[in-house]
Amino acid sequence: MNERTTAFAFLMFALLLTPAGKAAADGPGKIQDNSFLIEEAYNQERGVIQHIQAFQYLKRSRSWGYTFTQEWPAPDQTHQFSYTLPALRPGPPGAESGLGDVLLNYRYQAWAKGRTAFAPRASLILPTGDDKKGLGAGALGYQVNLPASVELSDEWVTHWNLGGTWTPGSKEPGGAKADTLGCNYGASLIWLAAQNFNLMFEAARNSFETIQSDGSKIRQDSFFLNPGARFAINFKSGLQIVPGVSLPIGVGPSRKEWGVLAYLSLEHPLF
Repeated sequence: MNERTTAFAFLMFALLLTPAGKAAADGPGKIQDNSFLIEEAYNQERGVIQHIQAFQYLKRSRSWGYTFTQEWPAPDQTHQFSYTLPALRPGPPGAESGLGDVLLNYRYQAWAKGRTAFAPRASLILPTGDDKKGLGAGALGYQVNLPASVELSDEWVTHWNLGGTWTPGSKEPGGAKADTLGCNYGASLIWLAAQNFNLMFEAARNSFETIQSDGSKIRQDSFFLNPGARFAINFKSGLQIVPGVSLPIGVGPSRKEWGVLAYLSLEHPLF
């Protein structure tokens, strides 16, 4: 059994041991926030916006990435618009750093009843990163993701992702072009240890094509297990602040890689 199979077998075993029960009731202060590597399936409610920041540093490659995302209901929970601004350094000190490719996202709350939620997302990836510095694809890209969330009981929630990215005419730093395809999948298990405190375990895999100087393509994979925690600070005004931290650990194609991820969300009524 390889490391990828072992990791997902562990996650599935944990889910099988989770007792089924009544779904956790919605209420003030309950954390329905994005996981760190896995996207949850809860759109923003009418009149409520969210600001999300995440910073990840990987020790072995000495690379880092920062994202700022803002989510808006349009105008209610059925439709959501968001954008993501990334900054990154994809290599060790001395490598180029700067703005990456910006994402414009639309998400449809296809289902949000009882214990389950499903919210497919479609994104445009704008070529704002400098492809000559390895900070972007140099071409317009398209991405879809299918996040689903299931409340297994009062204390356990799980989230599942499956997605893909297509970038026609993607460029490598030397200028060679090719169409590239990527895919992502993963799952997370959240323990609601208290109303305002969660322990989390995620497994996330990405597989993407990179272009070589002669125009040929190779596929590169990454696979991380990501244990972490988050907690909520609630204010009478309706503001909810959710800090979090996790420790991404590479397995399989990412073995020997590890790092730290810091997360901060602010959610509040617009008016």
